[in-house]
Amino acid sequence: SVGECTAIYDKGSAAVLEFTSESKNVATGEVLLRTRTSLFCRGEGGWGGDRGPSEKIQFPDRTPDQQVSYTTREDQALTYRLSGDRNPLHSDPSFSAMGGFEKPILHGLCTYGFTGRGLLNALCDGDAGRFKSMNARFSKPVIPGDTLTVSMWVDGSEALFRTTNQDGDVVIDQGVFRFE
Repeated sequence: SVGECTAIYDKGSAAVLEFTSESKNVATGEVLLRTRTSLFCRGEGGWGGDRGPSEKIQFPDRTPDQQVSYTTREDQALTYRLSGDRNPLHSDPSFSAMGGFEKPILHGLCTYGFTGRGLLNALCDGDAGRFKSMNARFSKPVIPGDTLTVSMWVDGSEALFRTTNQDGDVVIDQGVFRFE
């Protein structure tokens, strides 16, 4: 995998750093996957730079075609630390409080994984070969123990999606999922 920082945007009260990575099979040179990740850095904007893209998906004005819910475990963030992300924001209440959170929050990638699992199971019948891409924006932290509901509006081999918590707060927004 080779990655690079491909953009830095000034959002006023924050900066957004965009990273792109391409992973290849070393033996064949075949591209296996491409990822784009954005890191939202509170308090680091305001230098007058490019604000970057701000696409806004218009969701259909109807009930979702599919919905699936999963409840995260109270110890979900502690277990997820085994992935190698040891940021104390996810485990230490005093550190989380310094970040403005009442308690440790769930890893964003774990929340994204719950959403991806919902999309995979609902729209691809669990067949990972049919899962082509997903793109979305984090909009609110998840607390371990929250119940996440993924809502999907399907149009052919594409679906718009968003994920909400048990209070109806949108935690992942502006989602586009492509599948076969």
